[in-house]
Amino acid sequence: MNFEEPIPDTMKKVLKVLLGLLVIIILIFGGAVLYVTQALPDVPVPEDLTVEVTPERVARGEYLANHVCVCMDCHSVRDWNTFAAPPTPGTLGAGGDKFDRTMQFPGEFVARNITPFALKDWSDGEIHRAITSGVSKDGHPFFPIMPYPNFNKMDTEDIYSIIAYLRTLDPIEATHGPSEADFPVSVIMHMIPEEPHPTPRPDPSDAKAYGAYMANAAGCVECHTETVQGEKVGKPMAGGFTFNMPNGAVLRSPNITMHESGLGGWTREMFIQRFKQYADSSYVAPKVDWEKGEFQTIMPWSMYAGMTEQDLGAIYDYLKTVQPVANQVVTWTPPGS
Repeated sequence: MNFEEPIPDTMKKVLKVLLGLLVIIILIFGGAVLYVTQALPDVPVPEDLTVEVTPERVARGEYLANHVCVCMDCHSVRDWNTFAAPPTPGTLGAGGDKFDRTMQFPGEFVARNITPFALKDWSDGEIHRAITSGVSKDGHPFFPIMPYPNFNKMDTEDIYSIIAYLRTLDPIEATHGPSEADFPVSVIMHMIPEEPHPTPRPDPSDAKAYGAYMANAAGCVECHTETVQGEKVGKPMAGGFTFNMPNGAVLRSPNITMHESGLGGWTREMFIQRFKQYADSSYVAPKVDWEKGEFQTIMPWSMYAGMTEQDLGAIYDYLKTVQPVANQVVTWTPPGS
């Protein structure tokens, strides 16, 4: 074979066509990425929104932000040397909680400061858009570890109450570095936000509907569903979400469906008491020795413990309607195991 023979004209034409197609594909892909990252998310700010800060709204917002939606769970400095990592006094709303690649997240995401120090230049409409649609003041999208897809469905008045409460927080001078998403999640994030789809808060007499509303607001499905790289791959509420802890231990969320491997043997009273024990005046959260690999959880028990028995009971009633799933979860693997 003569390797110095010129490439046939037919072959040259084929190569030119293939090269041209490759260039076209690259241009189309690049154009699509440019469009998505520059034009989306396309969620307008409700410009005329002014939330009146009333005592009733502030009280409701405080309840939601601290005990149901648990906004302060991520938007505070948590004490990881204490069981269930309660917020450190004096840091409420200051932000700083981090979710990164070691925890199987596609990037590094940092909870922002949501006290008046950081939000003083935000309009009520911009805060409303951030909570319900996951879009920041400057228009960039949040990664949905911030459960705005849940808040998107909440009663508008409940969102107003959270906004009113945030306006009353003590301003804390704390700033944090930017969040950073890995490709292609950095592009996909732009396509997730959408305008809110509020649903009226059901009357508590409708146990199923009211329980579903409260479970959505509390984000139960977010942590109690197996997720990989931000995508839910497991059955809803069947547990298995994996958290790699800083000391090398592995925490997995338990199954909370009514299967025997989950909450199948639990009564309504047992479920309520499981939370309320952390609100008992005699309860003192124990210290956790990380070096010894003692059990720790990200479940903010002390915060959810402030939920009313009515609301906790409604969530239990709702969980009874969720499809039971057989999934025996090993919730804790000590470091080095």
